[in-house]
Amino acid sequence: MPAIKKPNQHFDATLWTGDGTTSPRSITNAGGFQPDLVWSKNRTSAYNHQLFDSVRGTGSSKNLMSNSTDAEGTNASSFGFLSAFNSNGFSLTKGTDPGNEYLWVGKTSDNYVAWQWKAGGAAVSNTAGSISSQVSVNTTSGFSVVTYTGTGATATVGHGLGVTPALIIVKCRNAGFSTNWVVWSNQFASLTNNFLVLNDTSSTTTLSNYWGAAAPTSSVFGVANGAYDNNHSGLNLVAYCWTPIAGYSAMGSYTGNGSADGPFVYLGFRPRFILVKSTGASNWFFWDTARNAFNATTTPLFPNSSSAEEVTLYPIDVLSNGFKLRGASGLGINESSNYIYMAFAEAPFKFANAR
Repeated sequence: MPAIKKPNQHFDATLWTGDGTTSPRSITNAGGFQPDLVWSKNRTSAYNHQLFDSVRGTGSSKNLMSNSTDAEGTNASSFGFLSAFNSNGFSLTKGTDPGNEYLWVGKTSDNYVAWQWKAGGAAVSNTAGSISSQVSVNTTSGFSVVTYTGTGATATVGHGLGVTPALIIVKCRNAGFSTNWVVWSNQFASLTNNFLVLNDTSSTTTLSNYWGAAAPTSSVFGVANGAYDNNHSGLNLVAYCWTPIAGYSAMGSYTGNGSADGPFVYLGFRPRFILVKSTGASNWFFWDTARNAFNATTTPLFPNSSSAEEVTLYPIDVLSNGFKLRGASGLGINESSNYIYMAFAEAPFKFANAR
């Protein structure tokens, strides 16, 4: 029996259509849980991604944008923001810019999606690392939200998972500092020197000891010596950390073959959500079955771009126990290259039906 019988009580993808009127507007998830990370995107128009988490808090000063190096709070007061985490979802409030106040939350007739993860609610202090952190953690689902203040010196940060993370995303938050979103994966050739950048299409970058002097452990991850984007001295940072849970989530890698008959990636569950990125130069890709319930799934969004939802390209098949790449060479999802992925379940394999 899987540890998580109902995946949508820990992760869900939720859709709504803007009405340009209601504020605040409550959005409910199917699992009936209070999320700790909400990542939303206007699907119809080219507007920025929006990320809010319960550790940093709600309101117009707390949004972050995965496709931008901008600091926390950029433009949300004008275009709308997440104003509350609710027991079964979240609330959205319009901005102050006349005529544009609903762009990011509910523009008339535009379609939206929000990916939601449950951590542990109110953060607690964590002193496992040489830098003290604030951590909200859900050890059952393998997810934590971590905030800390950089030192500019080689250091470690407690993540609270109790097991080694498989994927970490870090962003500096302070106004006046335009910094990249940096990504660590346990699939990298070097677990201390390699990173990807979430807000652009660049290939894997190598900098000595970028993730500290040692690879992440069951209690801490490392950060760099110097003014790098995961450890600016005196600045505030947030990290999102995941580890795989059998039957619920998976993080790993595959090698593309450049063919329309691409590789099959076994997950052990039917995925609700899939993230993919080549270790070479390419977009990041998000697919979910809330937006496309039938195969081939051809409606990705791009974490590194404000672009609207794609509607015809980048096909994959979502299967009862994994996913299969269908894109031939030239589309970015199945080149003759190595890829990392992260996926979350709609249903464990034992209980999954084919689509």
